[in-house]
Amino acid sequence: MALQSSLNGTRPGGVHPALPLTPWALAQDAREVYGLGVRSVHVHPRCGAGLETIEPYHVSDVVAAIRSAVPNIEISVPSCRWVQPCRIQRMATVAAWGQLGHAKPDVLAVNVHEDGWEDLCRQACSLGIGLELGVWTPGDAVALRQAGLPRGTVRVVAEVTVDDPAFAVEEAARILRALGPMPVPVLLHGEESTAWPVLEYAAEMRLHTRIGLEDVLTNPDGRPTAGNADLVQHAQSIRARGGRPADARTGSSGGTGGTDRQRLVRQR
Repeated sequence: MALQSSLNGTRPGGVHPALPLTPWALAQDAREVYGLGVRSVHVHPRCGAGLETIEPYHVSDVVAAIRSAVPNIEISVPSCRWVQPCRIQRMATVAAWGQLGHAKPDVLAVNVHEDGWEDLCRQACSLGIGLELGVWTPGDAVALRQAGLPRGTVRVVAEVTVDDPAFAVEEAARILRALGPMPVPVLLHGEESTAWPVLEYAAEMRLHTRIGLEDVLTNPDGRPTAGNADLVQHAQSIRARGGRPADARTGSSGGTGGTDRQRLVRQR
C-alpha cells in the first residue's frame, strides 16, 4: 500500500508558513517526502501571483522542477474544473500538455462528478498521461462502476468530504462498498478534521492513502504541523502500526476508535 503526498492543493498563500507554491518549493518538498518513502506527489501548479493554473507554461515549470530534484517520483496534477469551468477550453489546455515532453505530468486527476470527465480521460490517455479518478460520494462510486474504468487509469481516489470526524469512517466504508472490487488500487483519504481518522482506516484496510498540506494543517495530536515532511512522518508511523490509534480506547487523532473501525471492516 502506497502513500502519496498532496503538497499544496487549493490553499491560498499565507495559510501556513511551509505551504509550497513555487516550482522550487514544491521540488524541495517532493525531495523531502521521497526520502521518507513517498513515490507519488499530487500538486496544484500556481502562476506568478500564486493563483492556481493549468496553463502549460506553469505546469511545465512545476513538473520540470520536481523531476530535476526527484527524477523517479510520480507527479499528479488535477484538471481543475474550478480554475477552468469551460469543458472545451479545459480539454484544449490539457491537450497542450502533450507538447511538454519531459515536463509533462505523469497523471491527470479527474473527478467523475465533473461534466465531460470521460472525454477528458480519453484525451489524457491519448497523450500518454495516466488517470486518477476521484469519487467523493457513494453516488460517484456507483457512477464510476457503471461507466467502467477508462483506459489508462492508475488508481481510484476515494475522497471523504464529510466534515464530521464522527461520521467520516462510516462514509469511507460506504464509498468503498459502492465501488466494489476495483482492478486498480484505491487510494482513500479525508480532509481537515477527517484526514487522520480516514488515514487510520485506510491503513487498517491496507489501502493506498495520502497526506499533505492540501488535506490538513495539523498533526494527529491537533498541533500545527511543520510541513509536508512532518505530516508524512506521522502518516508512516500510523501505517506501520496498521492504522491502530496510539490510544486504542479513543483514537489519538480524534477519529473513530479501534473497536468501531473493526466493526466497519467486518461489514465490508
